[in-house]
Amino acid sequence: MSELRLRELRKQYGANVIVEKLDLTVRSGEMVSLLGPSGCGKTTTLRMVAGLLEPTSGSIHLADKDLTRVAPYKRNVGLVFQNYALFPHLSIFENVAFGLRRQGVPKHEIKERVQQALQSVQLAGMEQRMPAQLSGGQQQRVALARTLVLRPPLVLFDEPLSNLDAKLRQALRVEIRQLQKQIGFTAIFVTHDQEEAMVLSDRIAVMNKGHIVQLDTPENVYGRPNDSFVADFVGDSNLLPVKEHKAANGSTDVTLAGGQRIKAAGSADKSGNATAMIRPEAVSLFAADDASVTQLDRDRQNQITGTVLYVHYTGSSYLIGLQVSGLEKPFLVKMPMHGEANLSLREGAPVHAVWQVGSTLLF
Repeated sequence: MSELRLRELRKQYGANVIVEKLDLTVRSGEMVSLLGPSGCGKTTTLRMVAGLLEPTSGSIHLADKDLTRVAPYKRNVGLVFQNYALFPHLSIFENVAFGLRRQGVPKHEIKERVQQALQSVQLAGMEQRMPAQLSGGQQQRVALARTLVLRPPLVLFDEPLSNLDAKLRQALRVEIRQLQKQIGFTAIFVTHDQEEAMVLSDRIAVMNKGHIVQLDTPENVYGRPNDSFVADFVGDSNLLPVKEHKAANGSTDVTLAGGQRIKAAGSADKSGNATAMIRPEAVSLFAADDASVTQLDRDRQNQITGTVLYVHYTGSSYLIGLQVSGLEKPFLVKMPMHGEANLSLREGAPVHAVWQVGSTLLF
């Protein structure tokens, strides 16, 4: 068992609090991503778990062992960094074997374990190459093999893919996830890349200002964000200021800042300000003179009117910005490529934006 437990973890420099009373449990064999903007405390949290920073207060336990004040080299925790930190004068075999030699592992066992580790990251047959002879992606795999060969119960990833090109990042995300499931180690993955967190994680811990503001599955973090910060940070979203809102029969009647009316799923605190959230891909567009819009079920479907500001081709879809009365930012719509052919979109064209009431969240 290799469950990691962080309890009331805090890191403070003078009056500057970086991490504040953070509680997190990473279950044995689970991969949790720490996701958040720069300065939110995710890397500081990782470095405290690794032993590279000492907590101001709080505790760190791995299985039944208290690691809070244990030296880094005694923690048996694997680290994979953004910088591969390979020894340039050693072969790939010797780079991976380095930690095993320091542990005094017998020579025959070192050979077997290194070969297994390199095979697991698809680098078998490259044992005698030097780091400079490998691509960036291959060097990152060597760094991963060097960590996994030690068989640590916990592996910490500190944005290891951020220096790679987009296509290679996508490939290595899949490989890391497959290895993690195959070997079964517990892992924390620090990233500011939302797509990376979605692909890699069993659960995502979204951080803001030293706190975890939501800890949930990728599906729920995206589809059911706790608040407007999570909704805005994770993926694209339309955040609409609300002028008035009133609960009615399990939903909420909402009047937007510009005066248009919609419905939202659930209810919001009547005493506070509210914001409605809709994901761009949940929205369909209809021409202003499309008669089918008048037949919408208003209890199930929302509709607002606007004019087209721009249409951007993104490869797999079109990103369309609408000018809607009362909104400072464009109302975004993501439409599959084939959808554009059915709708003559031009700058200034009046349109109806339509989406399901259940896709509207109220914060």
